[in-house]
Amino acid sequence: MTPYPHPIIAREGWLFLGLAVAIALVVHFGAGPWWALPFWLLALFVLQFFRDPARPVTPDPDVVVAPADGRVIAIEVVDDPYQQRPALKISVFMNVFNVHSNRSPVEGVVERVEYFPGKFFNADLDKASEANERNAVIIRANNGALVSCVQVAGLIARRILCYVAGGALLTKGQRFGFIRFGSRVDLYLPPETRPEVVIGDKVKAAVTVVARFATATDAAGGRTGEPRP
Repeated sequence: MTPYPHPIIAREGWLFLGLAVAIALVVHFGAGPWWALPFWLLALFVLQFFRDPARPVTPDPDVVVAPADGRVIAIEVVDDPYQQRPALKISVFMNVFNVHSNRSPVEGVVERVEYFPGKFFNADLDKASEANERNAVIIRANNGALVSCVQVAGLIARRILCYVAGGALLTKGQRFGFIRFGSRVDLYLPPETRPEVVIGDKVKAAVTVVARFATATDAAGGRTGEPRP
């Protein structure tokens, strides 16, 4: 997949932004600026929602970066339903004011992509991970680790967009999808992976290090994968 250029506004928003501006202009010149003010505010909201800034990415191969902007709402050891194994789960909740581009947490190859229809519960709820509409991207990182990166629809998010398929090569921080209007992304990592964030932390896609893969040195030192204090 060709790396997506960052023209400030996400390509998914061009139609919405064009419609919002067109309506605002019609009302502005047809009824006056005061009548048009709510429509200009709507256009401004659409502009900020679909912003898609370029991000610097750490080259460290042992770290996992955030797949989305938002707030960390879960860090726990669970069963990964996509790989049937114990895993460290880190969940990031996106509200309507966050950037909604999704970016690869690691560098590697996509082994498979699985889509699951579902409901539209509030994405902040634990049950949203398995009950809501979702799209799982399973990535084999360059170090051999398997990572499940799952896009989860939310209460008002009705459109999950994913642009990769099995066999695609992803660089760390590369844009691979988009979710409209509030949602979450769940990461399932090897259980020995060490979290580098705590619940409540605000993270930025491709920038914030959310976890670090265990190394031989970690194993020798007895690192357990507990969250940092």
